[in-house]
Amino acid sequence: MSVRAAAVAGKFYPANAGELRAAIEGYLSAADAGDGPAPKAIIAPHAGFVYSGAVAASAYARLAPAADRIKRVVLLGPSHRAALKGIAMSSADYFETPLGRIRLDKQAAAGIKGLGQVGVSDPVHAQEHSLEVHLPFLQVLFDDFTLVPLVVGQAAPEQVAEVMRRLWGGPETLIVVSSDLSHYLDYHNAQILDRRTRDAIENLAPQDIEKGGACGRYPVGGLLRIAANSGMRVETVDLRNSGDTAGGKDRVVGYGSWLFFDQDFEARTRALLDKHGARLLHIAGATITLRCQNPDNRKISIANLPNALKANGASFVTLKTAQGQLRGCSGSVQAHQPLAMDVANSAIKAAFNDPRFKPVSEAERTGLRLSIAVLSPQAEMTVQSEGDLLAQLRPGTDGLIIQDGSMRALFLPAVWQEMAEPAVFLAQLKKKAGMAPGHWSPNFKAWRFIAEEAFARDLDDPGSVWRSGA
Repeated sequence: MSVRAAAVAGKFYPANAGELRAAIEGYLSAADAGDGPAPKAIIAPHAGFVYSGAVAASAYARLAPAADRIKRVVLLGPSHRAALKGIAMSSADYFETPLGRIRLDKQAAAGIKGLGQVGVSDPVHAQEHSLEVHLPFLQVLFDDFTLVPLVVGQAAPEQVAEVMRRLWGGPETLIVVSSDLSHYLDYHNAQILDRRTRDAIENLAPQDIEKGGACGRYPVGGLLRIAANSGMRVETVDLRNSGDTAGGKDRVVGYGSWLFFDQDFEARTRALLDKHGARLLHIAGATITLRCQNPDNRKISIANLPNALKANGASFVTLKTAQGQLRGCSGSVQAHQPLAMDVANSAIKAAFNDPRFKPVSEAERTGLRLSIAVLSPQAEMTVQSEGDLLAQLRPGTDGLIIQDGSMRALFLPAVWQEMAEPAVFLAQLKKKAGMAPGHWSPNFKAWRFIAEEAFARDLDDPGSVWRSGA
């Protein structure tokens, strides 16, 4: 067993476990915990606690709602004591602080070993404080978690982002980027430069971070690249310098804390259906009716629809008999056309092109029940084994896509109503994809998504009964 021992205990933070825990709890209790959701990622400083502990706590305090959920932390910080190109992992099994040992997630780390910008260097990690200073905060907040520690040297934002994407995971994974801001300017000029860095972070613009603007500009750049590409929301929660926290104002170091939030696709999709669900059900029902009455009718117009229904979206349409038996189902996995058009096309395919059933006739159309599921964008999961995938699944919430080579299959979240156990859910999805029950390979991939649904009592009266909620 290999342990990376604490290098700056007694220098950057208390070496006594009781004093260390008390200090962190004091910082956290003094910070504003907010009342919103926990962030997916944070940027926080790494100086001695007397200088930056309170600023770091302003970000860590906002993680309280996720304390029971977070099981893995990906921690990235700059290299201070060794020249480094690319990104360095550690071969250690554990990282240690006065509060105990943290197990490294070897399975997650294995997923990035093949990348050209990633290597292993224990000497780089041995004395590096940019990661270590964060560990006690994590140990106080989370009872049981694994760690992926990465020291980042010179690396382009896309190179760092590529590594982050592989490790991004789901709600169980927290991304922490360690960085201080300006160094050793006078108080006034430090404030000016730090505000420019704040603006670059808020604008998700890594190219705007100046060389002296942040010692962790390389890992910060990777996070900003992901945030810009995925539409994350960023919030500045603190911006101070050592002249505000401890020491004089003639030579200061800047500190800031930022929170990054994933788009709340579930809430947005629910809101869309709350406002437009009846309209979408009407579009699906009317499209089927018109096609029954005139098989050559293929015109679908969206000109007069609200903008929300003209935006690209993915949907599934399901038809059932009055007795609840499936009568047809079809849809899109990814958004590639306006949502209203996707619903209309999915309705046609469900009613007339599902190979499991004969086309719906005019005689049987009346009384068919209709439902629409609107899908969120897919999020690729970081999974190293079947057990890892099962642990990350959220029964009743997640839709799932799995793929290995040409074998691919999808289950909507509604399938959880038929098989509530994750192991059964996955086994049946594998069967649908043509995989053996115990199938796993290095090429296995999985994506999760959520789906909100709207229901109608019968196809001819789509506004009769409808509700949203997966």
